[in-house]
Amino acid sequence: MQKSGTLTVNTENIFPIIKKFLYSDNDIFLREVVANAVDATQKIEKLASLGQYQKELGDTKIRIEVNEKLKTITIKDRGIGMTAEEIEKYINQIAFSGASEFVEKFKDTDTSTIIGKFGLGFYSAFMVADKVEIITKSYKEDTEAARWACEGSTDFEITKAVKKERGTDIILHINKDSEEFLEEHRIQNILDKYCRFLPVEIVFGQKEISEKDKDGKEKKVKKDNIINNTNPIWAKKPNDLKDDDYLNFYKELYPFSEDPLFWIHLNVDYPFNLTGILYFPKVKNDITLHKDKIQLYSRQVFITDEVKDIVPEFLTLMHGVIDSPDIPLNVSRSYLQSDSNVKKINNYITKKVAEKLEELFKNDRKAFEDKWESIGVFVKYGMISEDKFSDKAKSFALLKNLEGKYFTFDEYIDFVKENQTDKDKQRVFLYTTDPGKQDTFIQSAKRKGYDVLKFDGILDNHFISSIEHKIEKVSLKRVDADSVDLLIDKDEKNEIVLSKEDQEKVKELFKKALNNDKLDLEVKALSPDELPIQMILPEFSRRMQEMSQFQAMGNPEIFSAMGQKIIINGNHHLISNILKEESEGSQKQMISHLHDIALLSQDKLSGNGLTSFIERSIKMMDKE
Repeated sequence: MQKSGTLTVNTENIFPIIKKFLYSDNDIFLREVVANAVDATQKIEKLASLGQYQKELGDTKIRIEVNEKLKTITIKDRGIGMTAEEIEKYINQIAFSGASEFVEKFKDTDTSTIIGKFGLGFYSAFMVADKVEIITKSYKEDTEAARWACEGSTDFEITKAVKKERGTDIILHINKDSEEFLEEHRIQNILDKYCRFLPVEIVFGQKEISEKDKDGKEKKVKKDNIINNTNPIWAKKPNDLKDDDYLNFYKELYPFSEDPLFWIHLNVDYPFNLTGILYFPKVKNDITLHKDKIQLYSRQVFITDEVKDIVPEFLTLMHGVIDSPDIPLNVSRSYLQSDSNVKKINNYITKKVAEKLEELFKNDRKAFEDKWESIGVFVKYGMISEDKFSDKAKSFALLKNLEGKYFTFDEYIDFVKENQTDKDKQRVFLYTTDPGKQDTFIQSAKRKGYDVLKFDGILDNHFISSIEHKIEKVSLKRVDADSVDLLIDKDEKNEIVLSKEDQEKVKELFKKALNNDKLDLEVKALSPDELPIQMILPEFSRRMQEMSQFQAMGNPEIFSAMGQKIIINGNHHLISNILKEESEGSQKQMISHLHDIALLSQDKLSGNGLTSFIERSIKMMDKE
């Protein structure tokens, strides 16, 4: 038997096109050829299980061999094999069906979304090989072994071959530009990346291990180096697994990470197939350190860790594995194609995560609260970005006050309704972003009997706005966003001891002493126990400033100046003392000192201003 021919394609440009479109992932050639060997092996195992192949299966390992001298990589399987006719059908025709149309229709298109339609995976071998040979023998009785060879053009030949056992050997003759793939460590790295969980044992070289002989003496022996775990835990039933199994697998995936908080085992077969395990890691302050750690597999073949279309944005902080044969991929398997299943999987994962969090909260609230620092990042991120998740999360999202007590939204609304309801019947949540720096304002709020929440996380600025949009009749104000008497406007009028004339005089004295006639000053009737002056940045301006810092938008000081004003406590005795002071120099010194105190309370005093404040304070004490 000998046959020469031309592949069923009407253009000479198909191989350059394959190389060009797949070049960025040129190491995937090995994954594609090994995956084909796995398919062939699983087919013979299936036939044997059905009684349609009754001979001994024998060794079904797939073996990969590198010959640096001959510059070849050989992938051997003992799978189903092919006859010459099947080579003609599966290699020459199907692989290139529609290729001519493809070249013409999509030559000016981003082909990352359409290459997969033409079954070109096997031909990725030509990215690294000048010549590819197939030597194969079918499992069927009375069939001859066959050899197929092609040198990267549309010409091929099929001849008889000598091969006694069923299965297929793929021999890649590596081209000059790809000789890096003849290095064992390079092949090992590719196998570790793409093939570590394939369902058929893959052998690459040998390893030396110690074992005891019949006399109990240890000796060194060489064994096949099996590079993969053929039965990873995501392919097992959850009931067959213990916590240690999940923790050990996590360490296998992320050997240098802390143990996860908990995990979700995904297992669904309708309306799509999906298995996997998603872990909630302990999240630190830098979100980017935790992102893009989910690995996507298709039938245990590694595809990519770019899963943003499959997993909602907020869950890209999770770690773990998702395996689904129903996710549409291009031939390089690096890109997802748009498909209804992708959206369904996205929604399913969101639902499962919400259900898991709700279950944990209901079953052991104390443990849930103890882990809230990390869990909260997921929940807040999800509530900000996913409305469907947000609706479910309202029942288990937590707020924490300065006493360390946790509340659900409904619990907190009830907790503050008596004392923190304003004139418009809005519940006002007061919060701090830095208890140390904002302590003066916190103490003022506490003297009024107000409760203060702690919002000092990396997402809290966005989360605060999200709460107001999602919960009716609730507003949030930072504890230093206004004088304490006006943070929660209850329409209560306080008397002021200063006359209108004195109020205007105080404002003029401040502008003159601070050498700034554009200062936004307001004299208010505050409690005599409150600070004599306060530097106020209203809530809106503050949020804009914090958001700019979070997003690295230009200069946040632009927003710092927006709406900033000085509130003068018209009922404080020091303000009255300034008016009574006859010395202009003493007035200026008192005003400068009070202004610096206000700046200091907002962490706005530094450099020369701070030095002057310290020196002035020392001089004032010397006078005493």
